[in-house]
Amino acid sequence: MSQNQIATHFQQSLAALERAAKDTALLTVASEIALAIISALRTGHKVLLVGNGGSAADAQHIASEIVGRYRKERPGFAAIALTTDTSALTAISNDYGFEQIFARQVESIGQSGDVLVALSTSGRSPNILAALAAARRCDLVTVGFTGLKGTSLNDVCDHLFVAPSDDTPVIQQIHMTAAHAICDSVERALAGGCT
Repeated sequence: MSQNQIATHFQQSLAALERAAKDTALLTVASEIALAIISALRTGHKVLLVGNGGSAADAQHIASEIVGRYRKERPGFAAIALTTDTSALTAISNDYGFEQIFARQVESIGQSGDVLVALSTSGRSPNILAALAAARRCDLVTVGFTGLKGTSLNDVCDHLFVAPSDDTPVIQQIHMTAAHAICDSVERALAGGCT
């Protein structure tokens, strides 16, 4: 890859981040997501996170920021990436089908008042849609992170963050920038003591 191609990638990412930073509706959604997570954690609930591929890694990254710490030394908060238990993933996939790998976990450990954060750049992943449907049945707060082609998730999400791009890597970069900002807000609100 030439330096020009690398510079182009940085410029495309920067342009998308600048669009996001100027989008007041998008910033409002990010704030609403932070408040939903703060409310859940403050009342003893947890955050469940799901995603496929790079979004699975992002789910794990976000969970680690909530459980460990983002910037401040503070008590740990409850967050679980449902992408990490290989025994559960393979058993559920084998017994019920790949579309149920997250839904079955949501049904078994999700409780009313918990938050499900679903990351899907396309907004069309069947296992993500099944997880959101399960979360709705179990009375969880549903949060979606997607790109411009995933706006149909609006029908199954209480809060939907739509990155202003249709390029998967750029969408994921915006998702993680927003997730870090949300983690910072959560930490600032709750760092004073145990939830």
